[in-house]
Amino acid sequence: MSRRAVILAGGKGTRLRPYTVVLPKPLMPIGEFPILEVILRQLIRSGFDHITMAVNHQAEIIKAFFQDGRRWGARIDYSCETSPLGTMGALKLIPDLPANFLVMNGDILSDLDFARFHDEHVASGDLFTISSKRRENHIDYGVLETDGSGKLTAFREKPRGSFLVSMGVYMLSSAILTRIPAGRAYGFDDLMLDMLSAGEQARVRPFEGYWLDIGRPDDYALAVEEFEAMKGRFLGA
Repeated sequence: MSRRAVILAGGKGTRLRPYTVVLPKPLMPIGEFPILEVILRQLIRSGFDHITMAVNHQAEIIKAFFQDGRRWGARIDYSCETSPLGTMGALKLIPDLPANFLVMNGDILSDLDFARFHDEHVASGDLFTISSKRRENHIDYGVLETDGSGKLTAFREKPRGSFLVSMGVYMLSSAILTRIPAGRAYGFDDLMLDMLSAGEQARVRPFEGYWLDIGRPDDYALAVEEFEAMKGRFLGA
């Protein structure tokens, strides 16, 4: 089965400055590879033979590194934004998307089974599928709750909360493209709110494996630390 993927690689990486002043965030090194090459190798191992990189900021550096993908045995092409269009708006610039395709951020380290994620979406017939991860949030302060007069009604010391969050990995049916406006910024959040408002279903598939978004400095440092020990888990033997 031929599989198609779009990697969103146009962000400025502002949360990782000053590192991303020199390098685009998708080329930040994880061990011996840029994170985007790790993703590329994973997708190719999962049967994705045509990969489009949606680029904007420092696009020429990314294009010079990956070129046409021949080095990795896949076809790579590029969709270049002239202004930021958001995670979903960028898709309107790609004219040849198939009936079902994967979209993901270019700064994710995960051992998600991309082929299974793709195929389960196709089999389900869903419009949109979100890979999700449960993440714990820790507040480093004492949290105060008050009534309308300012009287303290409850106190919680450094509470923890658990939330199901988007991993930045999605499967889309091409039918969803008609919901995305052309020529303006339109993000994942915009699409989800519009789908909910219209009563359209998006499927959420929880994932129990490894996932880090290296856009946060602490997660990037952790990814660098753990990658070598877990290299086989991400890239195979």
